[in-house]
Amino acid sequence: MADIKKVVLAYSGGLDTSIIIPWLKENYDNCEVIAVSGNVGQGTELDGLEEKALATGASKLYIEDLTKEFIEEYVYPTLKADAVYENKYLLGTSFARPIIAKRIVEIALAEGADAICHGCTGKGNDQVRFELAIKRFAPQMKIIAPWRTWEFKSREQEIEYAEQHNIPLKINRETNYSKDKNLWHLSHEGLDLENPWNEPQYDKILEMGVSPEKAPDEATYITLSFEKGVPVALNGEKLDGPAMVAALNELGGKNGIGIADMVENRLVGMKSRGVYETPGGTILYHAHNKLEEICLDRDTYHYKQQVGIRFAELVYFGQWFTPLREALSAFVDSTQEHVTGDVRLKLYKGNIIDAGVKSPYSLYDEDIATFDEDEVYDQNDSAGFINLFGLPIKVQAMKEQAAGNNQ
Repeated sequence: MADIKKVVLAYSGGLDTSIIIPWLKENYDNCEVIAVSGNVGQGTELDGLEEKALATGASKLYIEDLTKEFIEEYVYPTLKADAVYENKYLLGTSFARPIIAKRIVEIALAEGADAICHGCTGKGNDQVRFELAIKRFAPQMKIIAPWRTWEFKSREQEIEYAEQHNIPLKINRETNYSKDKNLWHLSHEGLDLENPWNEPQYDKILEMGVSPEKAPDEATYITLSFEKGVPVALNGEKLDGPAMVAALNELGGKNGIGIADMVENRLVGMKSRGVYETPGGTILYHAHNKLEEICLDRDTYHYKQQVGIRFAELVYFGQWFTPLREALSAFVDSTQEHVTGDVRLKLYKGNIIDAGVKSPYSLYDEDIATFDEDEVYDQNDSAGFINLFGLPIKVQAMKEQAAGNNQ
């Protein structure tokens, strides 16, 4: 421990990282602690962070604005892949970790730090996401993960330590949910949610919106415009990534959109239960997929669904900075060349209802699809197609019949 004189800490100001600063100084010979917070849209959670970090022993605090890069270079590529983990989770925490960890490494190298420290638990996925990014950009850097070694066994003991050291916390024992917030989502874990039989207390925990029961009785119509798979305008107004997500969060939140209660399979092997709020993201995923319905050919569309599952696993497992993720992104980008157009949606009490879609690259041809008389499609052609398509089935049946007759 004597060789660790300067530590860069991934700092959120939450319970874990709040007590890590004094803990590091106590256990690493009063080492210098430099705190780094990546701003990916946490909002008011960053208020007073510098004062708090310095008061608890940090020598300085970096607050890095990563919001635009986060949405446009991490979220949007995942959106274009239609990547959803286990059919529900829109990866809000997962793709925020690599960008934060990458910036922390850059600062640690610039500061000449001896180690990087994070507050992830030994049961969670985030420890993997942080450390894989560190290994990618600073393979020789020492990593300190207090949750694997320190004396605390519960968040209750952490709170007691904070009280003993006069460390201010924004939580108490009754509201001690484990949360992660960024511009894309808000997650809730712990307390009563640890029992999957308990219905979430939505009136108590929701922050980005309301439950469907409390949504307005009148529907909200919106139109989203995409260019090459990227959302570029809302109701005709051009918006960059952060502005787009923020606007859709407001619209989706007030209409009860994007609440997911799931028991997921963590990378480390256990199942965990959480409630996720992703109002704007849920709308974007729905709209993007709706546009792909008319812009992608059948084989590409079906194969891309498989790619989306693998892409989601890579993001969830912390493997963003890997050759496979980059290769899959290249494939996805090639599929998005003609995913351009407009999608009209109706938001109503937790539901997203399709209300229209159009694209200059649409593969839907009304003349071919019509049930009315047409001169494009000869229905007699289908008989020969079915004969050839069904030939293997017919041959198998004939073989079975012949075998039965010979018995």
